[in-house]
Amino acid sequence: MNNRRKLLVVLGAGAFATPLACFAAQPAKVARVGYLGATSAAGAKIRVEALRAGLRELGYVEGKNLSIEFRWADDKYERLPALMAELIGLKVDVIVTHSTPGTRAARQATPTIPIVMAVAGDAVLAGLVANVVRPEANVTGSTFSTPELAAKRLEVLKDTFPRIRRVALLQNPDNPAMGPVLKAMQQTANALKLELQQIAVRTPGELNGAFAAMIAKRAEAVVAIEDGMLNGNIEKIADLAAKHKLPSIGLPELAEAGGLMAYGVDVVQMFRRAAYFVDKILKGVKISALPVERATKFELILNMKTAKMLGLKIPNSILVRADKVIE
Repeated sequence: MNNRRKLLVVLGAGAFATPLACFAAQPAKVARVGYLGATSAAGAKIRVEALRAGLRELGYVEGKNLSIEFRWADDKYERLPALMAELIGLKVDVIVTHSTPGTRAARQATPTIPIVMAVAGDAVLAGLVANVVRPEANVTGSTFSTPELAAKRLEVLKDTFPRIRRVALLQNPDNPAMGPVLKAMQQTANALKLELQQIAVRTPGELNGAFAAMIAKRAEAVVAIEDGMLNGNIEKIADLAAKHKLPSIGLPELAEAGGLMAYGVDVVQMFRRAAYFVDKILKGVKISALPVERATKFELILNMKTAKMLGLKIPNSILVRADKVIE
């Protein structure tokens, strides 16, 4: 009888141990994030690393519980729909993208997969979301007012160089967000009695010709507008502005790359913040419960190394306003 009881105990233990062992062996669920890049991998390196750092802080480790599928348009916006189709085919859990072209392509491709715009200019004005407080579709993330920001750059230029008259505007006409930006900048230019010269650039290969056109039009400074392609080639823009002795102003990365000035939001930090939205979505939070965040902090950055190289004197009134001075 004792032997029979021992046998039942052994068999019973084995019956319970087998499913427990199987349960313990099951791998953790791997979150699949699709990244739709409007620019190139090289041009977005710093921003993507910020996103990855934000995800690591929240406990995501690539190759362990996280997989990121990257697709790059390489500054060719017409490729975005096909790249989105590839990401949808991979059955990713969430899409991370940036800029108006990237976010628009993602939204048009899927009404169900959650989309996080790491950064986009005025999401409501561009029709990317209808309500920032309670997003009604499948898009959330971070945004800022590009028209207001671009117009402010003209004011900063005029305050710095009161005698300036002709300003070149470097912009990508293929970006659907440009319409309101150009309107706001033209209104400001008229008020400041500035001649605004629109210089269209659709590909990185057109940048050299664009700056040659600025010189031919006797531009006295250049403003670079936020755009995925332009942002991804910010170092080249800074180099060309310096080469042609043109004071330049744009997003913070322009001044960091050697441009003269910057006025804008910390886009790199916004990419890091995108990890917050990704984490919430992966944990089951609905898009409608994740309000779109508007950037509220704007920085004025001066690159005094570039000012000295160009032989320019920056007024004390501007120096005291600067949030950061690169010596």
